[in-house]
Amino acid sequence: MASSRPYALPRKLEPGPARVLAYWQGLKRGEAEMPFADDVNLSALPKLVPRLILIEVLGNPVRFRCGFAVVGEDIKRQYGGELDGKFLDEIEVRNPLQFLNSQASATVESRNATYYKHAGAKGRGSRGQKGYSRLLLPMWGNGHIGMLLGAFAWG
Repeated sequence: MASSRPYALPRKLEPGPARVLAYWQGLKRGEAEMPFADDVNLSALPKLVPRLILIEVLGNPVRFRCGFAVVGEDIKRQYGGELDGKFLDEIEVRNPLQFLNSQASATVESRNATYYKHAGAKGRGSRGQKGYSRLLLPMWGNGHIGMLLGAFAWG
């Protein structure tokens, strides 16, 4: 049965995002629905750090800021520009950040993991854009969802 929730997780994730999801689930305390942001230690995922992003969740209305701590090198390279400290609603939307602001909003609203897959483009004028997938995971902090952990996979 198909989910009516936007950005629903597929039955099977790519290996990198699947490892990040398992790590995130392992950080939950007791019956908590999500882990605390200050429990994240990316040194536990050293091979995946180039494909990880931490997104800060700020304010009311909610805004999302990239990489106050981490924007992986593979993400920066695919994007072709600097992202550290920039708000999602201020950056140029292009590969691999299509629908990231929308997905981040859905992650906060659903209080659950979300997933996005972009098929990529081939042919004339596509600049050989690779397909990618992206997992976003909410984390608690300061009485609200304060951070999102993101994992990317290319292929």
